[in-house]
Amino acid sequence: MTTTAKDLLLIQKDDTWDQCNWIVPLSKALEGLTAEQAAWVPSSGGLSIWQLVNHMYYYNHRLLSRMQGRTPSEAPAENNESTFGSSGDPSDTDGWSTLMHNTIQLAGQFREQIASLEESDLEAPYMDSDAKWAHQLARWVLHDAYHAGQIVLLRRQQGSWKIIF
Repeated sequence: MTTTAKDLLLIQKDDTWDQCNWIVPLSKALEGLTAEQAAWVPSSGGLSIWQLVNHMYYYNHRLLSRMQGRTPSEAPAENNESTFGSSGDPSDTDGWSTLMHNTIQLAGQFREQIASLEESDLEAPYMDSDAKWAHQLARWVLHDAYHAGQIVLLRRQQGSWKIIF
């Protein structure tokens, strides 16, 4: 049996979202986080987990819209920095819960969309660039894996990383 580009993308997507293989998947990195923990910013500065999730959600939502042949519903960000938003409100449990719900839902939709692609879709040009959809999606998966690692590091710094798998 031949392994296709779509097969590889699905393996990567699963491993970066919910399969505990070589890296900590994003769903596991976010598991059990409270709004207070998500809004925490290290004393040395930097980003909160809430901001990292905002950033990933923004880009993942835009990419999914494009995969579905739709124009993204939200206006383009002024710059990459603006996609992170504020550090979050430690007392806003509803806001954090909503962001988590939307993130989980988006991850499922993204996986379904990848699974529905034909190999010819992956070879098609990404928007008006020389890159192919397969290349863009592979980079997207790496982007989420990178930020999942940052989330684990932040949880370790704040003392909320007690997950063993």
